[in-house]
Amino acid sequence: MIAALLTGFAASPWTRAALRYGAIVLAVLLFLLSLRRSGERAGRLAERLETTEKANDVQRRMLEAAARRPRNRDELAERLRNGRF
Repeated sequence: MIAALLTGFAASPWTRAALRYGAIVLAVLLFLLSLRRSGERAGRLAERLETTEKANDVQRRMLEAAARRPRNRDELAERLRNGRF
């Protein structure tokens, strides 16, 4: 009895059209949700990349400063005498 009622209800053209449009709307909503989530993920990756670039810049400056430091006391004294330190 119920199966016959549901079959008759689902067979109507209005119901089929409503189900078709409902499926299209659901697909669009799922696509937009997926797009939003991937945008958030891209934003987080951009922040992480920026943080990594800042850390790399600091490390590069530290290495450059270490390369410029005097190797021994004589070189330090020479730099101090010449005013290059």
